[in-house]
Amino acid sequence: MSELNFDNYDTGGFYDEVFSPDGKPRPGCYPLIHRINELPYGELRRRQVAAESALLRLGITFNVYGQEEGAERIFPFDTIPRIVSAGDWKILEEGLKQRVTALNMFIDDVYNERRIIRDGVVPEEIVMSCRSYREACVGLKPPLGIWCHITGTDLVRDGDGQFYVLEDNLRCPSGVSYVLESRAVMKRTFPMAFESCRVRPVVDYPSKLMETLYSLLSEQLDAPVAAVLTPGVFNSAYFEHAFLAKQMGIDVVEGRDLVVMDGRLMMRTTKGFDRVDVLYRRIDDDFLDPRVFNPDSMLGVPGLMDVYRSGQLAIANAPGTGVADDKVIYAYVPKIIRYYLDEDIIIPNVPTYVCWDEKEREYVLANLDSLVVKPAAESGGYGMLVGPHSTKKERKDFAGRIRENPRNYIAQPTLSLSRVPVLTEDGIEGRHVDLRPFILYGKEIYVLPGGLTRVALRKGSLVVNSSQGGGYKDTWVLSEGAGD
Repeated sequence: MSELNFDNYDTGGFYDEVFSPDGKPRPGCYPLIHRINELPYGELRRRQVAAESALLRLGITFNVYGQEEGAERIFPFDTIPRIVSAGDWKILEEGLKQRVTALNMFIDDVYNERRIIRDGVVPEEIVMSCRSYREACVGLKPPLGIWCHITGTDLVRDGDGQFYVLEDNLRCPSGVSYVLESRAVMKRTFPMAFESCRVRPVVDYPSKLMETLYSLLSEQLDAPVAAVLTPGVFNSAYFEHAFLAKQMGIDVVEGRDLVVMDGRLMMRTTKGFDRVDVLYRRIDDDFLDPRVFNPDSMLGVPGLMDVYRSGQLAIANAPGTGVADDKVIYAYVPKIIRYYLDEDIIIPNVPTYVCWDEKEREYVLANLDSLVVKPAAESGGYGMLVGPHSTKKERKDFAGRIRENPRNYIAQPTLSLSRVPVLTEDGIEGRHVDLRPFILYGKEIYVLPGGLTRVALRKGSLVVNSSQGGGYKDTWVLSEGAGD
C-alpha cells in the first residue's frame, strides 16, 4: 500500500466532491479511490511528478504582471481529478444554456431597443455606468444576433451541495487550453480509472470552436479564413492563444499583422495579403480599433470596426459584450432571465448586495467582517476584501472606498466552498475549488462537458486564481449510468 491514500482523509466538515459526510465515496468516484489506494509505495507521488513534467514540456505557463523576476510561471497542477456526476452535469448544462441565452438577449437589447431599461427591470444608470459599456456599439447587429460566442462561467458549490454562479466571463474568457492539455496527460496518468469512470471527452472543443466561428459568416464562402487576434507573447494567456490557433489550424496574429484594404480586413503573409473573414479576438474592446475606442492603442487595427459594421467581418466575442461582465449587472441576472425567458433561474446567483443602493450599502458597511467585497469591473481575484480573513485596517480602507464609489462594489456572504482531495507535502488533504465550464454559442449552444477546476492550494484559502497562488485539476464529467 502507498503512504499516500484516502484512509485518513478528513472532509473537515465541508462539502467534499469525492466523499460524502459518512466517509463513503460519492457515486462514480469509487474506481478512482480504489485505484489510488492500491498504488505501490511512492507511486502516486511519482505520477504527480510525471504529470507536472509533461505539462512543463508542453509549455503551459501564464504571465504575472507587475513582477520583475519570474514573471512567467507554470500553472500548478494537481493530479487527483475532480469528478462531476452525470446528474449534476445535466442540471449545470441546462442552467448554463439558459443563462447565456438570456445574457445574449440582454446585450442585444441594451445596444438596440433598450426594452429592459424602459420597463424598469435594470436601471439605466447602472447600464450606462458599466466600465465595459461601449457607446460605439449602439445599433450593432452581429451575425445571427449573437454577441457572446465564447463564455466562461465560474461556478461554486456551497456547503449544502447547491451550485451557484459566482461570475460571468463574456469578454475574453481564458483557461480552456489547460482543460485540453491536462486531459491528455491525465489519460496517461490514470488510464484504468479513466476507463472505469466512463469520462466524457473534451477533445472536440477546438472543432466545436471552429464551427462556432464559421457559423458567424454572413455569406457562404468557398474557403473562409479565420484568425486568432492576440496582444502578443507577453500577454498572460498567450500560450492559450497560440495553442487554440494551432488546434484549429488557423493563424495567430497581432494587430501589426492586419490592415484594412478596400473595405476588407487583410492579413500580411509571406506571399502578400490574405482576406480575414472571422476574427477570434483575445484583446479587450479598448484596443480593437484606435479610431473608435482607445486612440493610443498599438494592439488593434485602424478601421476594423468599419469592416465589422459593414458585415464583411465577424468578430467573436462581439465588441460591447463586456457590458454583461459587470458584477453589478450580475446581481440582476435572475430578473434578466425572468424578463426575457419567463423562467426561474436554474443555477442561482450567490446572494448579492449592490453598494449603489443606499440600504444595501449600509448593510455591507455594517458587516464587512463577514462579507466578501468585490469591485465591479476587476478580475483575477484582485481588489477583493475577504471579510473573515481581513484586518480592521483593511476593512476601514474598504469602507472608505465603498463610500467614495459605491457603484463600483458588490458584496456577498462568505460561502463554505466545496473541497476536493489534493496531493500536498503532508499527504492527501482537502482544498477549496470552483469550476469554470466553457460555453460556445453559434447556431446552437454547446457546453464543454468538463471545465477548468481551479484549486486554492494554500491551506484554508478561498482564492483560486492562478495569480493568487491557485492551481488547477482535470474535471471528469461522468457519462449517464457511470458509477451506478
